[in-house]
Amino acid sequence: MTLKIEPPNEKQKLFFAAREKYIGYGGARGGGKSWAMRRKSVLLALRYPGIRVLILRRTYPELTETYVKPMRGELAELIRAKQVRYRETEKEFIFANGSLLMLGYCDNEADIDRYQGAEYDVIFIDEATQWPYEWFLILTACLRGVNEFPKRMYLTCNPGGVGHNWVKRLFIDREYMANENPEDYRFIQALVYENTALMEKNPDYLRQLQNLPEKLRKGWLEGEWDLFDGQYFAEFRREKHVIQPFELPARWRRYVTMDYGLDMLAAYWIAVDEEGKGYVYRELYEGRDNGKGADGRGHIVSAAARRVREYMPPGERIEAWLAPPDLWNRNRDSGRSTAELFAEAGMVLTKTSNDRIAGWRAVREWLADVVDEHGKTVPRLRIFSTCTNMIRTLPAVQFDEKRPEDVATEPHELTHAPDALRGFCVYRSSPADPPPPEKMCGVEVFYDRSLQSSADEILGLGEDIYVV
Repeated sequence: MTLKIEPPNEKQKLFFAAREKYIGYGGARGGGKSWAMRRKSVLLALRYPGIRVLILRRTYPELTETYVKPMRGELAELIRAKQVRYRETEKEFIFANGSLLMLGYCDNEADIDRYQGAEYDVIFIDEATQWPYEWFLILTACLRGVNEFPKRMYLTCNPGGVGHNWVKRLFIDREYMANENPEDYRFIQALVYENTALMEKNPDYLRQLQNLPEKLRKGWLEGEWDLFDGQYFAEFRREKHVIQPFELPARWRRYVTMDYGLDMLAAYWIAVDEEGKGYVYRELYEGRDNGKGADGRGHIVSAAARRVREYMPPGERIEAWLAPPDLWNRNRDSGRSTAELFAEAGMVLTKTSNDRIAGWRAVREWLADVVDEHGKTVPRLRIFSTCTNMIRTLPAVQFDEKRPEDVATEPHELTHAPDALRGFCVYRSSPADPPPPEKMCGVEVFYDRSLQSSADEILGLGEDIYVV
């Protein structure tokens, strides 16, 4: 008996050949992902007698339309030849060689509990960006066994959805926590243009994607992960808001803004220049959410204050230490507040506003463009590329479905850095003082403030000078 498989395109070939533990595939609509998942799962079942394979979709109707019906047709000859048996109630394909290919769905937490504790050799998650991170972790624990079969997880994904941020972190940004091995992860980008079968049979589908609103079009057609439906800070653009680090002038005013809890200490250093433009130049991001702190359980207040101090070079002058109002709440046992404990460590905190809506509006104002002294349009706030968690989470937070003007508080791990930034943006920071004049032959000369060089160098470069 022969199983006929249509020729895969080049990206599907890469997907079939991938051997990493976690393989992400897709990034846009129409890339031929579901077909590749169905074919790969069957090939694994035929190649490894006795293997246990699980395919999951988020809802039962999706499972039926994308997998149950197509696979019963694709395996019809093997079913007639009694090489494969399908059990409707269990949604299972049982192969004559002992392999088991199971189809399932997880519409809610009760559904995911059905898989907790089970063992699978290979798991396929279709449309992984529709899955919460906690469900993904539960399934990774199911990927085990004492046999010699490969232990892999295949995930297809498009930008957007509740799981957008964790899929993007693992497969696009490749930002890993201490217990994650970067070599275990691989992403294969697939766009609709590469799906020649779809382009030939349904050329109108491309036109449909091209006619979508901008954010959906960029995500579903172009595979753009920094723009997606539901994104709160649509103003954020990595190409213009993220810059390479440079040496900051000593005269620029510096602020530290933070969001603190055992789950995360998110502290950011922000410098403000003479024109009132801000530069996020240093990041401290440690807590239970990323396995940092004592035994990976986060920092107690004294340890958090010490970590902030350790991140600062000697002699750095801070204009204000900004923190949310909840840090002034007194602990029931000690009768002392977090703000008091920080003050004992030499950091007298300034209370910022707790008005979330006004704060998010302020963040948007800082992300907006302004015209600098040279007439160029630039963002009012820019972020050093070393502040990776701010860059990761700021474009990932979504609208709160119940309060559209607010940022969603789930997934909670995404909120720490934006909350810290909100405290700074709502605070009335002051621009730096203009540079002092230099004297040349008794004449005071003011030089271009955007260049960090002496007046002699400015003259050598032919820049404009202003003589008083």
